[in-house]
Amino acid sequence: MVSVVIPVFNDGDRLKDCLAALARQTYPVTRYEIVVVDNGSDQVDGVKAAIAPYRNATLAFEATPGSYAARNRGLAVAVGDVIAFTDADCIPADDWLQRGVEQLQHMPQPGQVVGRVEVFFANPAYLTPVDLYESITAFPQELLLQQFHGGATANMLTWRCVFDRVGLFNAQLKSHGDLEWGQRVYSQGYPQCYAEAAVVLHPTRSSFRELIKRTQRLTGGRYALHLRQAETLGQRQVVFLKALGQNLIPPVAFAVNALFDRRLQGLGQKLKVTLVMVLVRYVSAVEIVRLKLGGTACRD
Repeated sequence: MVSVVIPVFNDGDRLKDCLAALARQTYPVTRYEIVVVDNGSDQVDGVKAAIAPYRNATLAFEATPGSYAARNRGLAVAVGDVIAFTDADCIPADDWLQRGVEQLQHMPQPGQVVGRVEVFFANPAYLTPVDLYESITAFPQELLLQQFHGGATANMLTWRCVFDRVGLFNAQLKSHGDLEWGQRVYSQGYPQCYAEAAVVLHPTRSSFRELIKRTQRLTGGRYALHLRQAETLGQRQVVFLKALGQNLIPPVAFAVNALFDRRLQGLGQKLKVTLVMVLVRYVSAVEIVRLKLGGTACRD
């Protein structure tokens, strides 16, 4: 039995597409449930309308802001032996659950599967610089697993018993809670693997506003995670200075890689993507300073 946990915040329209994709799964419909967790939406009626047509979908509520708090609430409601995570703006492939569960069953002991997230252009007829940037940077799941022993919960599956032993997500984190949880899985000796065949689709962000909000959220999560690992005031100062310095350095290596990236067509696209990376670096630097001065981490 599989429980698919989906946090949602004011995204009822895209949730409809996600649930429609889950209804097309090749995995037996009697062997999976869908747990949608509303995380304080202002438009909760839209969320309710999205799940209404699906008999195997239930709605739970979590008032604590943050997707990891919402996922923990979903875990409390879920009844499955396997827990699968995706997001409201994702579109799982028809065989997503089948491929993911097969990968879990082939592992030598209970562990974690990180699946492929394939981005697609929200409006292929008009590609913005942000679209192009996202197309080569968003959701590098295999790389995240190799370097950080985790992966985005946009596409992740595991056994319930792993949560029982490792613990829940850190609900205080607004971002990078999936990587922090994966690091606990790794440190306790559970196997992890990347599943190329278990695919979830995710639209690129197109506007600079969306990109800035995402950058602020990811920067805050990463900074909070590093601060948690610092034990003294001096170590926290080092974390701050290192994070700030890394984002003030011009992205020369990124620019060189973009120049030779075959996914980008022409010098114009390569230049646009590089300039977007410069923006991301400086938005991150400003966010780190804001958090250092007592600001609250962004949730969206």
